[in-house]
Amino acid sequence: MKVAISTGGGDAPGLNAVIRAAVLSALHRGFEVFGIRRGFGGLLEDEEVVPLGREDVRGITHLGGTILGTTNRGNPFKWPVRNPDGSWSEVDRSDELIERFRGLGLDALIMVGGDGSLRIAYELWCKGLPVVGVPKTIDNDVGGTVITFGYDTAVTTATEAIDKVHSTAESHERVMVVEVMGRYAGWIALNAGLAGSADVILIPEIPYDIQRVCDKIREREAEGRHFSIVVVAEGAVPKGGGPTVKEAAGAGRMERLGGVGEVVARQIAELTGKETRSLVLGHLQRGGSPTTFDRLLGLRFGAAAVRAVAEGKFGHMIALDPPEITSVPLADALAEYKRVPLDSDSVLTARELGICLGD
Repeated sequence: MKVAISTGGGDAPGLNAVIRAAVLSALHRGFEVFGIRRGFGGLLEDEEVVPLGREDVRGITHLGGTILGTTNRGNPFKWPVRNPDGSWSEVDRSDELIERFRGLGLDALIMVGGDGSLRIAYELWCKGLPVVGVPKTIDNDVGGTVITFGYDTAVTTATEAIDKVHSTAESHERVMVVEVMGRYAGWIALNAGLAGSADVILIPEIPYDIQRVCDKIREREAEGRHFSIVVVAEGAVPKGGGPTVKEAAGAGRMERLGGVGEVVARQIAELTGKETRSLVLGHLQRGGSPTTFDRLLGLRFGAAAVRAVAEGKFGHMIALDPPEITSVPLADALAEYKRVPLDSDSVLTARELGICLGD
């Protein structure tokens, strides 16, 4: 059997652990393994599909990024094409991709990606491509699994940054606004904010009232606490408003969020008179070595993906259902975008600790 591996979407710590486990598990069964470079670009553009052996994956478990490369603009159903006039349009190259996949004699595809990449995997499976999905995203917004690999590392990175911001905020008696990733889900902001002892946490699931935020800061001032830490998810929205967008979607490109931290910081300064600074962690949350948890989860996911291939469980996604690694139909995993439940223990804990959630 010839098995291909592709990593798509934004990078996440733990990708290399998945690749290593999948390659070694496949070789253990006598399978041949190939890596598709740069998402599906290795099939549709560069025709760069490379064999993967033991030497190729030696010593990569602890490395961030992906040895196969990745892209978030490689949707074969909406492939970006530049027109003669310089504008961009989209074309469906999925049939071409499937034809090239079969032309290489490949028998199965392990697609490692987040919500967007897994939707592509599902659509390809519906067209007859044998696919097994592996959930990867720092945002933890993929359904069907308790957690995605990459998330723990991102939360750890964000928490460490919030810890460092505390000292400078307190020294200068400032309000520090820290914007974290997460797209339309508040998992990173909520858990990093809790772990980092933030005073205000704004997540997309709870539209915020800036007056409530300022009330919390004034309350701390009255108690002699002349600094505050505000953690804002990039997808946070004000009541009656929408997300702050840096770049609109188009030509195979997803909508790009960002800038809400600066907006919130400016409003806090205007309404409270407090000196306020904003910090965007951005791609720091994607980089660096994966935590022990993400390394182990990546290894377990990679090995489980090969087991699923061997069992012919195509159209499924590998998932964590503690303490076991299992699989769920891709259709079920993608049926609902996983956001923070408003009655979750973490939200209740934040409220009981006196953290303002903006409502």
